[in-house]
Amino acid sequence: MIASLPIESASRNGISYQLDRPMAKWFGSRQTVTFDESGIRQLLESAQEPCFWVRDAQGRIGITTSFGTSDLSQLCSMELLATQPPFQAEQFGDPSFRKVYGTRYNYMAGAMANGIASEELVIALGKAGLLASFGAGGLVPSRIERAIDTIQQALPNGPYAFNLIHSPAEEALEREAVNLYLKKGVTIIEASAFLSLTEHVVRYRAAGLHRRPDGSIQVINRIIAKVSRLEVATVFLKPAPDTILQKLVETGAITSEQASMAADVPMADDITVEADSGGHTDKRSLVCLLPAILSLRDQLQDETPYTHPVRIGAAGGISTPEAVAGAFAMGAAYVVTGSINQGCREAGTSDHVRAVLAQVNMTDVMMAPAADMFEMGVKLQVAKKGTLFGLRAQKLYDLYNAHPSWEAIPEQERMNLEKTLLGESFDAIWSQCLTFFAERDPEQITLATANPKRKMALVFRWYLGLSSVWANRGVAGRELDYQIWCGPAMGSFNQWVKGTRLESWQNRRVADVAYQLLNGAAYLNRVQYLAMMGIHLDSSYRKVSVTA
Repeated sequence: MIASLPIESASRNGISYQLDRPMAKWFGSRQTVTFDESGIRQLLESAQEPCFWVRDAQGRIGITTSFGTSDLSQLCSMELLATQPPFQAEQFGDPSFRKVYGTRYNYMAGAMANGIASEELVIALGKAGLLASFGAGGLVPSRIERAIDTIQQALPNGPYAFNLIHSPAEEALEREAVNLYLKKGVTIIEASAFLSLTEHVVRYRAAGLHRRPDGSIQVINRIIAKVSRLEVATVFLKPAPDTILQKLVETGAITSEQASMAADVPMADDITVEADSGGHTDKRSLVCLLPAILSLRDQLQDETPYTHPVRIGAAGGISTPEAVAGAFAMGAAYVVTGSINQGCREAGTSDHVRAVLAQVNMTDVMMAPAADMFEMGVKLQVAKKGTLFGLRAQKLYDLYNAHPSWEAIPEQERMNLEKTLLGESFDAIWSQCLTFFAERDPEQITLATANPKRKMALVFRWYLGLSSVWANRGVAGRELDYQIWCGPAMGSFNQWVKGTRLESWQNRRVADVAYQLLNGAAYLNRVQYLAMMGIHLDSSYRKVSVTA
């Protein structure tokens, strides 16, 4: 019978064993066993091969990668407490995600509109074996087309994705984006801000369906849908509605055969559960929302079994190794980061914004009216540190809500707005709107000309829309009007990297940040595995540092 020390026996290196008895005996050379904290941590951090946790006769707990020895004079035996298999960051999540998208890791950088998730950002992550989505939201078709050409030239075999943002106020943008993606062979889109399905996103999905010789369906156009509500998740977990499919067949947008196949596949390949994120968000709790949508997926899968069940990923608040490890532990197939990427060198924004983001704390965020859904009262999450945008945008929405037209606002209020907030006269801005929408969506001009309240909304949206452009370009004199999309994850990241090389925004690169998060999470996963095996490590072992 193997002798054992009392339960919860403690070792001098901050490690204790909490089970009644060890699992077996270990035989080998004492010279291969590491008992000191630095040596143990070094082996834990690499974990390229199996490790054996042992306890000697003095109660010291150590680690070794060896079992047995050819030198009989060195042979000794110790209690074997646990055998720990190697675990690397590449093992996180659903392996089909990596296979389908051709990535090394189950990690994705989500789209940030107006090209903040830039060509440079997408290419940098793509070359590192990571998927990123270009921030096409808010951009005109010609700008998106240039991005497609640039990214496809740099990543001819991927991985890359392009954002398709729901645009209820500017339907032409959504329609033209889909036209471009089909024309240019963009086979992965990230669909975001959808409240329900539109014929444009359904068209993209159905137009990429083909029948193989064996009768199975080949899905070419893949959709990663970002959702924060169960009802929206449901429509992406199910096939496209017959009403939309038939309408597309009637207009010649898809074939009847494609419509028939679309009835047998879900609308999305992947659903990203978006919790408390920057930009468009419902500020949901990830620990509540992710399990709920996982359960919904399983329920619908039981009702209508798909050959390949929809994968469920996690986004919103993913900015530390603990958050990454936690998301995967809850069952996420992949993780998506956002705010932290905007603070990196490759993001399509200004150095001023990067500097602001590097100083943000978790509480330095607020909700503000969204430019693309202004009239609907939809809000998005922005930074409130170093900018007055959130307060000023809310004032514009309150005035829009309270008055039927610009002229109905009291004269002194209008004068103050033009001088201190808008920076130009209402008429001058309306003239710019005419030029802007003539290229972007001419229908908006027609609707606003006959509706003074809508005209006022377009002028206020001019401020909301340009505020992010000013931020991206670093326009001098407009710093207090910068709209900086940001969630509390930014503050959490800043806290984690404080005192390291990544504290300075000048040192932040998207691929490096991704590696730090993933490798740190893999380390924490190994520590958690030990806890389940009865080996408790002191809290000092749980500290994940940024590597050089």
